[in-house]
Amino acid sequence: MLAPIPDLANYGISPTHGFLPDVLPLTRLPDPYYNKWEAIAANLQALILSKRLRGVIDRLPVLSTIGLEHDAEWRRAYVLLSFMAHGYIWGGDSPSDRLPPSISVPLLKVSEHLEVPPVATYAAVCLWNFKPLFMDEDIDNLENLASLCTFTGGIDESWFYLVSVAMEARGAPIVPLMLRAIAAAREDDAKAVTSCLSTFAERLDDLTTLLVRMHESCDPNIFYNRIRPFLAGSKNMGEAGLPNGVIYEDGTGTETYRQYAGGSNAQSSLIQFFDIVLGITHRPTGEKPTKERGREGHAPAPKHNFIMEMRQYMPGSHARFLQDVQGVANIREYVEQNKDNKPLSVAYDACLSMLRALRDKHIAIVTRYIVLPSREVRARSRSRSPEVARRKVNLATASRQQPQGIAYDARGAAATAQKAVDDGKKSALKGTGGTALISFLKQARDETGEPAIEEWTKRFMSRVHKGPGQNDFFAGKPEEGAGLLMSHTVTEEVEMPGLAGTWTIDDDVGGICNY
Repeated sequence: MLAPIPDLANYGISPTHGFLPDVLPLTRLPDPYYNKWEAIAANLQALILSKRLRGVIDRLPVLSTIGLEHDAEWRRAYVLLSFMAHGYIWGGDSPSDRLPPSISVPLLKVSEHLEVPPVATYAAVCLWNFKPLFMDEDIDNLENLASLCTFTGGIDESWFYLVSVAMEARGAPIVPLMLRAIAAAREDDAKAVTSCLSTFAERLDDLTTLLVRMHESCDPNIFYNRIRPFLAGSKNMGEAGLPNGVIYEDGTGTETYRQYAGGSNAQSSLIQFFDIVLGITHRPTGEKPTKERGREGHAPAPKHNFIMEMRQYMPGSHARFLQDVQGVANIREYVEQNKDNKPLSVAYDACLSMLRALRDKHIAIVTRYIVLPSREVRARSRSRSPEVARRKVNLATASRQQPQGIAYDARGAAATAQKAVDDGKKSALKGTGGTALISFLKQARDETGEPAIEEWTKRFMSRVHKGPGQNDFFAGKPEEGAGLLMSHTVTEEVEMPGLAGTWTIDDDVGGICNY
């Protein structure tokens, strides 16, 4: 007997707003009891700039969560406390490895209620942190959105969050649409499945259009050097000044260090939903495709821990929804069983092509916002004294000496490091190069096209784009490193930040592109 198709209402997911809340985020908690939290958040930028935030929070009383009633109030409290927590940790001359009870006690209770970690997740900075400027206009319009909380108070930071908000809103109708497609496939209604897939492809193209607008109001250098440090988590941040993580004080005297990754676009349930319903399988970076398939009528199960660990940073109901959709996804198998239906195959391949194009654009954004600023930071650090350079690393970069964040698997990393030693190569644990980062993103992009049905589609999506040379008229042979058709490659040593700069890409982890 087939499992029932998930009902969005059972997971708190809106048929019109998707993973964004159906009720708009509150701009202020209604109970005056929480005015102290609201006052700090309203002045967060000034308190960070004047380095007085920690003093203010240290004097803040521990407020009870008993006054929080509706889900919107709990979400507002989570946003406020998350921003205050990260401002407290990263807003001084050096990071703080302790959160005082005035923040940690209510944050732990709110996080438990909402089933999210007590850290600034994607939900805190994007999903629950926006408002429309005009109530009669759609929230998928970037010109109609504003962020409620920021660390810097700048347009760049707001825009960085709001691009994701607009994409979530624009992609929201895809969720019920593809659940209908799953039901239609069960009923062998090829015409309905084709129609759903065609609409899906068009929506994906809209999302790509939104993503490429990132550069309009978010400067790469401001993001990399000013915004990104505040979004960092506490996991594997030894060189940044948090070797053990952060203690969340609760007054018991028995607190232990906790380690959490910071926010990342990989925590977007929408993107994982796309992969699940299309039956796209992601593998650890460097692993070749096999003939292995999931059970008939079901999408292949994740093969490594990256996807599942990302779900731990999503709201609990959203993660459960993805798990349940995983059990009923049947589109890929249905299309393969009906290869002779050309309109169906073309519509399915169009979805893969549009999602692959979206990931192509993400690679370009990662290069502009991470790779190039990272190169500039290292170039500047070479001209500074060691002490100044070291201080910059502590506040703005994650550890280069160990893999970062929730995608890290110790045993896999150790094996990779040993293999590197055996091969006479630089250990992966000593830092990852730009080729590892770009290889990760490119593999995720290429995996998106692997289920394609039509051979011409596979050829089209596997093309290698060649770039121009280095304007050297007397270039040598291609194998000598100069020819006129050398592909563009990136060899910078960088971290993969997602939103925050809290994990790096090694050969033993990865496999799903953030966007």
